[in-house]
This record gives sequence, C-alpha cells and structure tokens, in this order.
Amino acid sequence: MKKWTKAVLLTSVLALGACTNEQNAATVQKQTATKQEQKETVPTNTEIPVKVQKPLKIALIMQMSIGTFSSQYIEGVKKQVEAFGGTVQVYNSDNDLAKMAANLDTAINAKVDGILIDHGRSEALKNGVEKALAANIPVVAFDNDLRLPGVTVIDQDDYSLAWKSLKTLAEDLNGTGEIAVLWVGGFAPMERRSTMIDAFYKRYPNIKEVARFGTASNNTALDTQTQVEALLKKYPKKGDLDAIFATWDEFAKGAVKALEQAGRTDIKVYGIDLSNEDLQLIQKENSPWTATAATDPAEVGKIQARFLYQKAAGEDTPEVYSLEPYLVKKNQLPAEGVTMDGLEKHIPGWGASQAAYSPWMSKLEKEKQ
Repeated sequence: MKKWTKAVLLTSVLALGACTNEQNAATVQKQTATKQEQKETVPTNTEIPVKVQKPLKIALIMQMSIGTFSSQYIEGVKKQVEAFGGTVQVYNSDNDLAKMAANLDTAINAKVDGILIDHGRSEALKNGVEKALAANIPVVAFDNDLRLPGVTVIDQDDYSLAWKSLKTLAEDLNGTGEIAVLWVGGFAPMERRSTMIDAFYKRYPNIKEVARFGTASNNTALDTQTQVEALLKKYPKKGDLDAIFATWDEFAKGAVKALEQAGRTDIKVYGIDLSNEDLQLIQKENSPWTATAATDPAEVGKIQARFLYQKAAGEDTPEVYSLEPYLVKKNQLPAEGVTMDGLEKHIPGWGASQAAYSPWMSKLEKEKQ
C-alpha cells in the first residue's frame, strides 16, 4: 500500500470515531511524514564516514526474547551490523524492566559504540538513555515509548497492523459475530493496538467481544493454548464463538493449537506478526489461522541497525519512523511451503525496504566482505 494511501486510511478511520485520541492521531501522522522526510534527506556522499570505518561494538538491550519473531529480529540486527564489520552483544532482560535498566547501564559502562533497545518502558529506561546520550553513545529504540531528543524510535505502525487484521476479520464475518481477543498490557505496542481494538467496535457495532485475556511469559504459546482450551469449554457449540483476534503471534500459535486439538474448524484466527514457524501453521491444511498483519522481523532489525549507523556517522535521523506493514492471507500463499525469505513472491513489497540506507553503506559492506 502506498504511503499516502495508508495515511488516508488511518485518517478516515480516526475521523469516523474509530480512534478518538487526538494525540494518537497526531503521532500516526508524524510517523507517516517522517518516512517521506527520510527519503528526501538521505545524503548523496558515498565516502564512508570516518566514525564508522572502525568495527563498532553494538549492544542490543531487549525486554525479552520469546518466540521466533524475536529470534528473526535478532538475526536481522546481527546480519546488518556484521555486514558493516561490527559486532553485537545481546542482553535479554527476561521481561524484567529493572534488569533491563541494569543491562543498559552495563552496556554504557562497557563503552559500546551504539545501543539498540527492543521494547521496554520509558519510566525504566529514560535515565539510562540520557546517560548514554551524555556519553555520546547513539541510541535507537524499537517498539518503545521513549521520546527524548536525539533518540530515534521505530515501530511497526501498530495502528495499521491492528486495523488491517481486524478489518479482514470483520469482512469475513460480514460485520456480525462474537469474538475473543488475546491481548496483554504493559507494552507500548500493545497499548497502541488496544486503541484500534476500541475503534474497531465503534466501526463494527454488531461484532461483540465475549472474552479478552493474555499472558506474557516464557511459555506464552503454551499458556495461551491452555487458556483457549478453557474458553472453548464455555463456548462449545458452533456459532457461540466466530473468531479469535490475537495481538501477538505467540498468542495466535497457542490459539491455533487449541482449536486444532478441539477440532473447532468453525472458529478462525486473525493475528499480528509473522515468522517461519507461523507460516508453517498458516499453511497447514484446514488451519484456522486465516490472516495476519506483519512486517518482516529481520527487516525491522536491519533498519534499526542502519539508523544507528547513520547516527554514529553523524547523520540526521528522524525522531520516529514506522515500517510499512503487510496483510498476509492464507489464501494468498501457495500449496507448497513458503518461508519468510520467499514471501516477497506472494506479498508485493515484502522485505524490500531501503529505509535508512545511506549511499556509503553499500561501499562499507563491500569493504567488510
């Protein structure tokens, strides 16, 4: 979808009462605008900046590392940094914000050349990030609510992700039905997705939510499977429950397995996020997983790393940047198995972003081969 089309879509949704929070609307508009700004301000100099000619030591501070989305995201970060000749140290905080703040301090004290942040909350990380900036260590965050001058925050455009999946669900149900929502609070992207869930019910008042639950743990998919099994016992008959909207692919995986074991082919799953493991589940015969909205997690990691190198090189970067999400439907995929690497053949534009790619980066990659 073209950028202006996306902006019109979201603005229309918000204007219809789908999202009544003016601050969220302004944020979406600003994110969209920075995409164009990023294209227009890319420098044309192909000489490698002095500051990135040496191998950079990069710290990746993660709130948690759960599931294949996280593993593919880490792989993307490492692949891009290593292509530039640098190294990455990953700090997994096990969903403990205090530990995440401590990991951030550890990286700063180690005098790394750049810091990448994955999730987390501003209240836990703000002091540490300010310390990093004072030490001239560039910082780029992903799916975080940090808003500090000098820090670039990227996201997957959670408003669009949620709306694409929910709109598909509504169209498949013909605007009427009962659904369950798998969601958990405490994460910046989840709060944004919740905004669009609330908007969804205003746009489709004949779709009713009968349950909402979710837990982020080291075994999220398994925990979700148990929770959905209990849900199905409350709604045992066909027509009692029409669909499940999962705001995270770990939730979707658990829901799919519960539905398969119960033989409930009448209930469809609509999700957010995508990985190789998810694709296998979606492509299974009679899979209830019907559609998911996603960005390529490896591409997220690569773009975040490139923004960090731009900062290290002394280039200007936007304060916020939203990646373009895509809707992937089961009926778009071929009969034979497909992986994330081959998805661009079926989903136009997938994995082809050149965001944050300065001309000198190609030369740097060739020199480091």
